[in-house]
Amino acid sequence: MYGEPSEPGLACGKCHTSLTKCSQGLPATDLAPGLDPVDGRHWSSKTARLDPAQEAAMAFPHLQQPSFLLASLKADSISKPFAQRCQDLVKVIEDFPAKELHAIFPWLVESIFGSLDGVLAGWNLRCLQGRVSPVEYSIAMEFLDPGGPMMKLVYKLQAEDYKFDFPVSYLPDPVKASIQECVLPDSPLYHNKVQLPATGVLGLHLALNPFEYYMFFFALSLITQKPPPGALHVRTSDCAYFILVDRYLAWFLPTEGSVLPPLSSSPGGPSPSPAPRTPAVPFASYGLHHTSLLKRHISHQTSVNADPTSHEIWRSETLLQVFVEMWLHHYSLEMYQKMQSPHAKESFMPTEEHVLVVRLLLKHLHAFANSLRPEQASPSAHSHAASPLEEFKRAAVPRFVQQKLYLFLQHCFGHWPLDASFRAVLEMWLSYLQPWRYAPEKQAPSSDCQARSVSERWAPFVQENLLVYTKLFLGFLSRALRTDLVSPKNALMVFRVAKVFAQPNLAEMIQRGEAPASPVTREQLFLEPELVMPHRQHRLFTVPTFTGSFLSSWPPAITDASFKVKSHVYSLEGQDCKYTPMFGPEIRALVLRLAQLITQAKQTAKSLSDQHGESTAARPFLSWLGFYPADTNGSYPGNDLDEMGQDSVRKTDEYLEKALEYLCQVFRLSEAQLAQLTLALGTTQDENGKKQLPDCIVGEDGLILTPLGRYQIINGLRRFDIEYQGDSELQPIRSYEIASLVRVLFRLSSAINRRFAGQMAALCSRADFLGSFCRYHLLEPGLSDRRLLSPVGRGHAASLARGPRLSLRFLGSYRTLLALLLAFFVASLFCIGPLLCALLLVLGYVLYAMAMTLLTDQGKLHQL
Repeated sequence: MYGEPSEPGLACGKCHTSLTKCSQGLPATDLAPGLDPVDGRHWSSKTARLDPAQEAAMAFPHLQQPSFLLASLKADSISKPFAQRCQDLVKVIEDFPAKELHAIFPWLVESIFGSLDGVLAGWNLRCLQGRVSPVEYSIAMEFLDPGGPMMKLVYKLQAEDYKFDFPVSYLPDPVKASIQECVLPDSPLYHNKVQLPATGVLGLHLALNPFEYYMFFFALSLITQKPPPGALHVRTSDCAYFILVDRYLAWFLPTEGSVLPPLSSSPGGPSPSPAPRTPAVPFASYGLHHTSLLKRHISHQTSVNADPTSHEIWRSETLLQVFVEMWLHHYSLEMYQKMQSPHAKESFMPTEEHVLVVRLLLKHLHAFANSLRPEQASPSAHSHAASPLEEFKRAAVPRFVQQKLYLFLQHCFGHWPLDASFRAVLEMWLSYLQPWRYAPEKQAPSSDCQARSVSERWAPFVQENLLVYTKLFLGFLSRALRTDLVSPKNALMVFRVAKVFAQPNLAEMIQRGEAPASPVTREQLFLEPELVMPHRQHRLFTVPTFTGSFLSSWPPAITDASFKVKSHVYSLEGQDCKYTPMFGPEIRALVLRLAQLITQAKQTAKSLSDQHGESTAARPFLSWLGFYPADTNGSYPGNDLDEMGQDSVRKTDEYLEKALEYLCQVFRLSEAQLAQLTLALGTTQDENGKKQLPDCIVGEDGLILTPLGRYQIINGLRRFDIEYQGDSELQPIRSYEIASLVRVLFRLSSAINRRFAGQMAALCSRADFLGSFCRYHLLEPGLSDRRLLSPVGRGHAASLARGPRLSLRFLGSYRTLLALLLAFFVASLFCIGPLLCALLLVLGYVLYAMAMTLLTDQGKLHQL
């Protein structure tokens, strides 16, 4: 559509006239006669006149704001289909110069990823799937590919050193608060980018280069854009956004070879040099001399990439830092400490999709960091000249990811709902704990059952991430002790954690790492000045100097294991931290408690399975047809074992059995200890093999729950058999009943009961067979004759005794009506008329009722 800017005959997107004759395509001085220079409306050539604003635009063309290319693209975004719009964008990117593309870039980025306030959805990449919308999916993926047209546009603008404003108000809360308090954030990503307009702190924004601006929007769209209601069942790994993240990571953080150079702006031409150039203005001075900002900005245009070799990785560093800042940096150390209070206000809560994308990032980072050759990964390699990419691989996880990920995981462990969705957080944590799974020398899973031992090569990683192993394991224990382990999904999570920590040699490495961490105190840490991590220093008046890349400001890695562990604990937990050893008595007691619950959950699952089988076998076919006493209590088991069947019971038993075995291996629990704990908890079954009631004591008013009994009920380990003990006629209408018919039958039976109450009472008081027959149908068992009541209900049970009455509610059941229709249909096959069939049914029931009356003097209520 657009072609070359000077090509004649191109149509405008608004008025569909020639672009050379349209008000949206040329300045006001070149308008064709008859078109209004403001909005393109036709006007008389005799009255053609320019207003003062247009005259000013002609006098100062460099201040002219409207972009006519942008106006045409906006019009096309409404009128043209998606495929055509993308084709036009590709041609515009190829044909137009950077000066024209600079004006459309912010709008294009927002139209793709949505607005920062979440109002505009953009292309909705988080719900775009190839199997649902294959054409749109393939077009979008090709356009946004790391080697696609959109990235060509980024590099085209990058070569001209354009800057784009990004509002600080949309940054994560800790970053926003730090900038507003005039304190430089920890990440080098924000250095020399904060701009303060005349409006003051409320107008703070970042001056970003095109690559940074694009990645900021791409990363934040995961958080700011809310998926539509119909997207709840979309599989995250099949969405365009998830796959784009994977492609960007593979392109800019390669596990093989080096980072690919930027794309050439013209076929066969040289590649542009897109290294960013940012001013080295001290951050702390921006709030003091507003008037000199422009001069200082111009006079300090120095390159942060003076070293030519740093051009190789600046995009990789930027991509990683943007992803980490936007996805993980939602909690600071101070905020985390405040959140420990039970009265703390809930802060940012990630979604399950957010967690899955972060897990993808962590898995790729492990593969990226472990792609160093053995000679490059050895400590001696630091003394030799290493390429920027090699240095970046060594520093990517510990210097950019570790602290923010730890706080992110801590918040998830403490605030995520106690349901099966926690599996996403759990797998993210376990992926980070096992970098050896993503190392290039990893072996294929062996056929035998022996787990592969964790190599000593990973001991430094365990030491540098000790709290991620130990403190978060404690957090998982506290969650596991509050969940229903009878559920297969919860049992699987316990099994997964136990299996990971039971890998040979991992527990030993954790124990060795804990040796220097246990006595950590503030005084010991301050004795060693080199333990003060750079990201904990105050940055109000100092800004690090960047000569090659973001990595140059970091000190050499600490090689001493004791110093490494202590500095790790200090940097993640603060100065007043109190470390709890994973293999100390406190956590060991919690593990023993979890072992008790696992044993009891296995017995509970077996008991539920047996009860389910018995109830299914004992329920005859006639009960479905309405000729068997229905369940008037309406109590349904709440465990998902009944929904998933016997196979789920088998899986739950396997998960819990293996989890208990792994925990015994890690914490060296003996069989004698488990047997003693099982007896102490009272998990043995009674003589008949039925599930026992919750632990209670007998008081003056009945049974009183003990603390153990409350714990058993909360965790679903035991429960009372709750029955409805009110008026059976006033029970809620069931799903298998016709609501209107039930209400009509209730009014009819109530009228009959009021009219013939005396006669029914006289009949039921007789001592002969007729009296027994009437009592069988018209009386229900007294509340005092039922099963165990609560202390409150037992006190006034006698006052709720009801006289004889007739109940017609059974006729409002779908099952009863279907059974009657089926009986009439079968009778018609034998040439039996409806009247005769009804008489036979009544006669058959009378004979059945007489037999029941003879068998018992106090028959059960038979809904008639």
